[in-house]
Order: sequence, then C-alpha cells, then structure tokens
Amino acid sequence: MNKRVLMKGNEVIAEAAIQAGCKAFFGYPITPQNEIPEYMSAHIERRNGIFVQAESEVAAINMCYGAAATGARVMTGSSSPGMALKQEGISYMSGADLPVLMVNVSRCGPGLGGILPAQGDYFMATRGGGNGDYRTPVFAPAYIQECSDLVFHSFDIAEKYRTPVMILLDGMLGQMMEPVEIRPTPPIEADKSWVADGNTDKRPPNIVNSLSLLGDVLEQQNLKRFEKYAEIERTECMVENTVKDGDEIAVVAYGVPARIVQNAIEELSAEGIRAGLIRPITLWPFPYDVFKSLPASVKYILVAELSMGQMVEDVKLGVNGKYPVHFYGRCGGMVFDPSEIADKVREIIKGGAQ
Repeated sequence: MNKRVLMKGNEVIAEAAIQAGCKAFFGYPITPQNEIPEYMSAHIERRNGIFVQAESEVAAINMCYGAAATGARVMTGSSSPGMALKQEGISYMSGADLPVLMVNVSRCGPGLGGILPAQGDYFMATRGGGNGDYRTPVFAPAYIQECSDLVFHSFDIAEKYRTPVMILLDGMLGQMMEPVEIRPTPPIEADKSWVADGNTDKRPPNIVNSLSLLGDVLEQQNLKRFEKYAEIERTECMVENTVKDGDEIAVVAYGVPARIVQNAIEELSAEGIRAGLIRPITLWPFPYDVFKSLPASVKYILVAELSMGQMVEDVKLGVNGKYPVHFYGRCGGMVFDPSEIADKVREIIKGGAQ
C-alpha cells in the first residue's frame, strides 16, 4: 500500500502491524476495538501470520507471552475492561523482558462503563496495573496517519528494549476515517540471542520466565531493567509543542482531544488571545522537560482530558510549581467541544487579570 487511502483507524493499525512484520495476533472481541481482530482474521493468515481469537483476554495475553518468547513480532488488542484483565500478563512479560505490541482502544468506565470514547485509562497505561516494578512505553496518536507510523515505531521500540509497548487511543480515533498512507520502515536489527525457539545447535537452551527466588538476583535484574527504562526516558520521549513567544497560556492535551484544543486555540487567536498546544505523544516517558523551556510570556497551564483528571498529575510534576495548573475534563463518554475549552481559557485569563 503506497498511496493515500481512506481507512478506519482500527483497520489502519491492523494493516500497519501486518506490514511491520507481525506474525501473530491474539485477541478477544470488545467494542470499540473489534475492527482490529476482524481485520486480522481476514488478512494476516494469508500473509504468513496467525490469528487466534482466544477464549478470554487473560488467555490472549498469555498467548502473547509464549509467542513473543520465540522472537516473533506479536500483537494483541483490546479496550479498557479487557486491557484491565491483561495486566497480570503484562507484568509477567515485563518481568521476562519480552517485546510485544498492545493496542488499547479505550472506552469510558470504571467497570464495563460504556462504549463511548474516554481517556480514563491513563493511570493504568502509564503506571501499570500489574504487580512489581516495571514501566511500559505508551504512545498516544492523535491522527490516523500517526496510528500507522507509531505501529512501526512501537514494534521497533519493543524489540530494541525488549519490553511490552502500548498504543493508547480513544474510541473516536479507532472508529473515524481519514486518508492515510501506510509507510513501512525497515525493522531494526535487534539481538535475538535470548529467544526460546528450540534452536540449540549453536547455543545452550534459553529459559524465558519472570521467576526469581533469590532476592539479590532479582534486585540486580530489576536494577538492570530500570537502567533500560532510564535510557528510554532519555532518548525516546516524543511531544508536539506549538507554544510560541507571546503565548499567554499553554494547553496540554493528548490524542483526539488535542485536535479539539487546537480548534479552540484558533478560535481564541481570532479575538487576540494567544495560546499554544503541548501534545504528549509518549505518555510514558512523559515529556516533563517541555515545561522547563516555555517562553517567558506563558503565565498559565490548562490540562484538557476526557477524564476526571489523570495526566494533570504528570503535568504538575513537570511544571513543579512554576505555573498555576488548571484542569478541564469531561467523562462518561462525553466529549468537550472547542467552545468549552475556549471558555475555560477566557475564564483563566480573566481571573488572572483581576
């Protein structure tokens, strides 16, 4: 596929994964990500891969564990409650240093909630819902083109650092359609000497697991793993920053809501209120450093999320008291529109001027 075509976000993710060399998809149906397994079931097997609809989300993530241990590029997809069920398996794969791509097309909660879009999975994605000390790189696309590009990048990050990687998007992006060009990139040359593929002619047998009964051994394993995480924080952070000198307020948002915020910024510009957008593309590692070099004209920070406030905590850590941090959120599947964000900006600036 080397031309722009109109595709749905979920289908783009599946097609990009196949072109990125995904050899196995394990999943279980749940709205609003169902087009991913549907597309995989129709296309991956005739392109030298396998598709398995598992009996549950728990089974799917453990199938990923086994397949990833062979060194194959492996992927699973789900939505919020299903991803919650996968957390034990994600912890196990992190403890075994296994590369796998996980896609969460999130919906509203808690619990089963509803099928409307939301961003209430930020804590689960960036802090990890499983046990133990681990981190998971998380990418948050805002455009369908970005969905495609980040699939290729995420597989590379997973293999480079031997870690599970998540792409987190809300149901809007999974369901909407936009023109996209799927642009394959050559896979990185990753060390695969660790794989358990049965090929022991030229090496001793490999054992892949997360069990370590000796405290001093496990401590060293964890310390080494966190050296890897520190390298990810230093080198793999991604952010879009449109804040310019003269802007009075920086609005922080990710995913599709960032596009809504951009419309609000344009509306405010027409009346002389200058604002800029900070859009984290990696939610972990979070782009804390972007708040250290904002123009002197910036006086306020506004965080806009489709949640009761989760990313706002990371923004406050990055700001470190330098600016007042305001929050505007909708939840339950309700999506704010540009006028709501514009009104909140006006309120903040008016209050600051008094």
